[in-house]
Amino acid sequence: MKRFVLGLALLAAGHAWAGAEWVRATVTKVDAPRSRVTLKHERIKSIRMAAMTMPFKVKDGAALQGLKAGDKVRFTVALIDDEPVVTAIEAAK
Repeated sequence: MKRFVLGLALLAAGHAWAGAEWVRATVTKVDAPRSRVTLKHERIKSIRMAAMTMPFKVKDGAALQGLKAGDKVRFTVALIDDEPVVTAIEAAK
């Protein structure tokens, strides 16, 4: 049983190392002074969040430079203190 549990733990850890989940979205509002961006985003599987439009804190406010409403982007998000925070954002390809 211990080997099974250890195997599951290693599998889960490996999945986390595989890379962040990139999510597609459209910018609806940028609040650079508060390091916040409102995104109309697709489902975020990694944190079990349905598709919706909502504001997010941005870990590095400089990442918002040049973004404006209507821009198509992709972003990564992490739960920090139980709050979703954008950890990276870039123009969609």
